[in-house]
Amino acid sequence: MSQTVITLPIAGMHCAACAARLEKVLGKLDGVSASVSFASEQAQISYAPSQSSLQQIQDAIVKAGFAVPQQQMSLEIEGMSCAACAVRLEKVLNRLPGVSAQVNFATHSAQLQYAAGTLQLADALAVVRKAGFTASPPQHASHDELQQQHARQYRRELGWFGLSLLLTLPFLLEMLAMLFGWHQLMLPRSLQLALATPVQFIIGWRFYRGAWHALRTGGANMDVLVALGTSMAWLLSTVVTLSGWQQQHVYFEASAAVITLVLLGKLLEARARGKTSGAIASLIRLAPRQARIERDGQLQDIAVEQLQVGDVVVVRHGESLPVDGVVVEGQAALDESMLTGESLPVSKSVGDKVFAATRNQQGMLKVRASSVGSQTQLAEIIRLVGLAQGSKAPIQRLADRIAGVFVPVVAAIALLTLLLNGWWLGDWSQALIRAVAVLVIACPCALGLATPTAIMMGVGKGAGRGVLFRNAAALETAGRIDTLVVDKTGTLTAGKPVVTAIWAADGAEDRVLQLAASMESGSEHPLARAIVQQAAERGVSLLSVQSFRAEVGQGVMATIDGHGSLRLGRPDWASTAALPAGWPLPGQSMIALADAKRLLGLLAIADTLRPGAAQAVKTLQQMGVQVIMLTGDNPSTAAAIAAEAGIADYRAGLRPQDKAAEIAQLQAAGHKVAMLGDGVNDAPALAAADVSFAMGAGSDVAIETADITLMQGDVLHVADAIRLSRATLGKIRQNLFFAFFYNVLGIPLAALGLLNPVVAGAAMAMSSVSVVSNSLLLRRWK
Repeated sequence: MSQTVITLPIAGMHCAACAARLEKVLGKLDGVSASVSFASEQAQISYAPSQSSLQQIQDAIVKAGFAVPQQQMSLEIEGMSCAACAVRLEKVLNRLPGVSAQVNFATHSAQLQYAAGTLQLADALAVVRKAGFTASPPQHASHDELQQQHARQYRRELGWFGLSLLLTLPFLLEMLAMLFGWHQLMLPRSLQLALATPVQFIIGWRFYRGAWHALRTGGANMDVLVALGTSMAWLLSTVVTLSGWQQQHVYFEASAAVITLVLLGKLLEARARGKTSGAIASLIRLAPRQARIERDGQLQDIAVEQLQVGDVVVVRHGESLPVDGVVVEGQAALDESMLTGESLPVSKSVGDKVFAATRNQQGMLKVRASSVGSQTQLAEIIRLVGLAQGSKAPIQRLADRIAGVFVPVVAAIALLTLLLNGWWLGDWSQALIRAVAVLVIACPCALGLATPTAIMMGVGKGAGRGVLFRNAAALETAGRIDTLVVDKTGTLTAGKPVVTAIWAADGAEDRVLQLAASMESGSEHPLARAIVQQAAERGVSLLSVQSFRAEVGQGVMATIDGHGSLRLGRPDWASTAALPAGWPLPGQSMIALADAKRLLGLLAIADTLRPGAAQAVKTLQQMGVQVIMLTGDNPSTAAAIAAEAGIADYRAGLRPQDKAAEIAQLQAAGHKVAMLGDGVNDAPALAAADVSFAMGAGSDVAIETADITLMQGDVLHVADAIRLSRATLGKIRQNLFFAFFYNVLGIPLAALGLLNPVVAGAAMAMSSVSVVSNSLLLRRWK
């Protein structure tokens, strides 16, 4: 029995006992023996593929409480001619041990996910090459280089099409003459053979090559249909011509015209498809090529590639920033619409953060670079948009399943058409030409473009409006939600609360503030920042804190010299003591400070509703989306904010796990639930929701967890994201209708002899063009 040996990285081991336990778990699998090293955090595993798969091994590792770190690999694919090619290549790549692959026909790209270290680039390239395609790592070329590359490719395709059209033109003139009854202008059959043969075997060689690769790997694609159909027409006509059977018809014009029209369709499709990637191109164009830096008191212009972190960049009126950084001198109004979608300029002065590609509309700035090149936020956005555009939406699974079986089914229908028509008509040449028409009209090109082109446009349009979709699934799911759960602090509210009142058990308010601010000095929570800010305004110095520990959703615990162990957080968590008369204050958040024996003090903190939050809630409700507020705050504060925002359904006093449980209950009741949050404590709920939104100004954890990021931090953009998702879904449905309409209507007409192969070729070309053009209409979405 053959054994395969692999080395997997393991995450989550805390001691040698973990390694021993994992070895024991893996050893229980059939045909598996493992040696796990705690020091190197790796497992060397020998297994028999016939008894246990790599996926089963990885599942066992996860079930034991550990993880196998995953890596991703992106590839650019050349040679795919239709959706069936993408489906076939995806199957081939997924056969690699532990690899999960997605192949996108529209972007001609593949995304591979696998256990770190188990797949090499050369191995992946070899597998793609064996399947009949060409792969390469993504080229990080400049916008101009990409344009030149596309232009060269387009000119090459245009040249082949021009040559094919030149050789096919006499056939078209002949068909036109016959239409007017000028039969004396018919071409000699020997000349027809001479014109059609180079079209069939030189210009059309690509179809034979594609068909061979597809059939060799057990699949079938558009190339099979085109090669089979045109070859049948050419072969029949050649036999008739060489045999001198003058009473028989020849169909050289069909084979030549079909190939020419297929090339025309590909040409138009490539041109239209190039426009769907305009979002990334427009983002790349925003980055300046030159930067003016100040070194040794001198100004000098350098290429942005030469910039380094710490350089001071001078940005004048009308120029775009080349780096992310902090303003060290000057004042200016920046257009940040490329990041946030907000068209109004934002004032920047010393100490403010600024970002690459934002435009200086007024004033002058000196900026110290904190991130350059691929580390800037613009580069990250371009990366995310590219990944999202290349991902696959769930709705595409239907199209992929159909594309996978479409060609064999069509080949069977064509054979049936040939046999039945031959038997019924007694004219096998007519039967053959009808079978050819069936093969040509059934090309599944449009089917493969229907979903990804709309996704590319939707994701790109969202990026331009400050809404970043993590993947196509998020874009699709956002349009189906009927319930939006929102966090309060930092989401519905501005997230900049202020301390409005302090109560101290011994009357020393500043002492309570000092202890509370010292404990919260390392926290990024909005309520913590309000306490620290109040201490700074009152000139209260902070104390040294030891043994700090945070209880998510409850508060913090710490030890301060001279004060012992303290708790700061929710009153019911910090202390069991009763609150003083008059507290809690209506509509305000309460923070309690207590030691092991008694309640030391209380702080009241108030926040304000974000501008536009109430309008956003109203808009969402008008769109049929139920809005529910979940908060860890007290019921009084929650009621006040909910009433101001126009939310009737709210729950207060919830811990992070409670929020996730509430979402699970809504889902169990049949709702499609989205979650909007901004903080670390929202992460469980964001992960539990069907689709999650994070405020761009929120924590990295929230953004990392969420499916959609609102760069501007405006709740109203949730409504924009849902509307854009619904518009994109509408385009996908229309595209699928167009794709199926051509095939469902065309195949019966062709089988009955009501569709000439030449007309079928033109209809097939137009189906792809109409689908891509329909997706491009999303550019008009507002």
